Parts: sequence; structure tokens; C-alpha cells
Amino acid sequence: MTTTHPAPATAARAAPTAARGIRRHLAHSPWLFAAPGLLIVGVFSLYPFVSTVVNSFTDRRTLLPGHFVGLANYRELLDDDMFWIGLRNSALYVLGVVPALVILPLLLALLVQRHIPGIAFFRAAFYTPVVASIVVVGLIWVWMLDDRGLINALLETVGVGTVGFLSDQWLLLVSAMAVTVWKGLGYYMIIYLAALANVPRELHEAAAVDGAGAVRRFVTVTVPAVRSTMVLVAALSSVAAFKVFSEVYLMAGPNGGPAGEDTTLVMLVQRVGTGLSGRVGYASALSVVVFAVVVALMLLVLRADRKEDA
Repeated sequence: MTTTHPAPATAARAAPTAARGIRRHLAHSPWLFAAPGLLIVGVFSLYPFVSTVVNSFTDRRTLLPGHFVGLANYRELLDDDMFWIGLRNSALYVLGVVPALVILPLLLALLVQRHIPGIAFFRAAFYTPVVASIVVVGLIWVWMLDDRGLINALLETVGVGTVGFLSDQWLLLVSAMAVTVWKGLGYYMIIYLAALANVPRELHEAAAVDGAGAVRRFVTVTVPAVRSTMVLVAALSSVAAFKVFSEVYLMAGPNGGPAGEDTTLVMLVQRVGTGLSGRVGYASALSVVVFAVVVALMLLVLRADRKEDA
């Protein structure tokens, strides 16, 4: 039996063709791997965002398609007292929560980073509120802060009297801020622990040799070393604080506290845009404003970071 082999010229022509096919296949491979993620992002993030922007220019309701109304929804925002109340409360929430969530978790991380017996228990205890359901946490704090709750019972025992944590407009907002800070301490503590692990021990030793105490080492060594992490925490906590919903909703109720004075912007979006007669178009305009403010907050934090670097 005789075996036939391809002519050298035929094999030479086939090799470049096969190489081009392999290159085309390799060029498409990254997109094939990314396709599931891109599909999820497109369906659950990009499409809802575009749909919200489009709806903000219509008078759409829950059961009605709506018609194009231009900037009517945005003009209505400027005359809506509840919008300004929600914007005020959301801004106050950022001012009250962000500084605490930038500083307190850092101090907490400094305490629990020490390698002493039993420190793992305290790390787990500080992190426990993070994994707890916000609904459970909110209900527990409502029971504690109620006029007949545990805290007021203790205050009455020492002669202070009943404090309207959930009935006073400003105390209710401050109470919700305290719950947000308490629940977020452990999360940002973990972020700071990762950053502190990368701070060279030699810097602290050199500062100690120069006679720097604990406070001075914190200011001159620790803070500069974790400044980028502090910026990250400020950005994350700013976005979360401005979009707060669950804490205020659970403690103030669906109406936003006394006369709705504790309503936040996200609560207003939920109130306006849900139900059988929900004004989806107006709620979409509110959502676009929330998105714009969140982006502005992120840009302000990043710009402040760049100024510090300069």
C-alpha cells in the first residue's frame, strides 16, 4: 500500500489559513467569556437606567404608558416642598454619618489589630451588625428607642424622663444616623484592617525613637499611610448615606415621621412611584436627581483627594 502525502506547496498554503483562523478565534474568546457578565449588567443595570431616564420625560403611571412631557417633571420638582425636605434630610444624613464612618472604624481597627488573646471574639462581635438583617436591626432599635422602650425606661429610672427619640423630628433623624453608623462600623473596620496591615512597622518604630507618642504617631504615620483608604470609605459611605432608605423608613414609618419631615429622597421615590396609581414618570425624575447628586458627591471626594496629592 502506498501512502500519499500532501504536496509541500499545499501544506504551506494551509498553514497561514489555519493560523488566521486561530487568531480570529482567540480574538473572539474574551468577548465570549465576558458575554454572561455583560448580559447581566445590560439587563439589570443599563436597561433600567436608560428606562428611568426616558420615563423621567413622560407622565407615565403604573398602569398607563404615559406621554412625552419634556421637562415638566423636573419643573414640578422645584415647586415640590417634599422634594426640598427630602433633599435636606438626605444632605444632613451625609453630613452626620460620613465623618463618623471615616474616623470611628479607623480607631476601632487600631484597637482590634493588636495580637492579644481573645481579640478574634471582639472582631467578630464588631462585625456581627454588618451581617444582621437591616429589618431586624431597625425593629430592635425601634423597640429600644420607643417611648416605652428600654432606653427611655433607663432614663426615667435616673430621673431624666422620657425622650421622644421617635416622635421628635430631629431626634428621629439623629437616631436613624446612629443606627447607620452602628451597623456600618464593622464593615469599614475590615477595610481599614486591610490597609493598616500594609503600613510598615518601621515607620512607627522610627517615630517612637524620635519621641512621638501614640496620638502623634496616629496623626503623622497612620493617617497619611491610610489616606487613600479614608477617601474610599468617604466615597462609599457618602453614596450609601445619601441613598438611605431602610433605617429611616423603619424608624419613621412610611409617612416619614411627624408631618413627613423626616422623609429622604429615596423614601419619596418609593412613596410617589409605587402603588396602582404610582407616578412612575415623576418618580423617575426624582431618581435621576438622586443619581446626579451621588455622582457629584463622588466627584467632590475624588477632587478633594487630588488636591491633597498636589
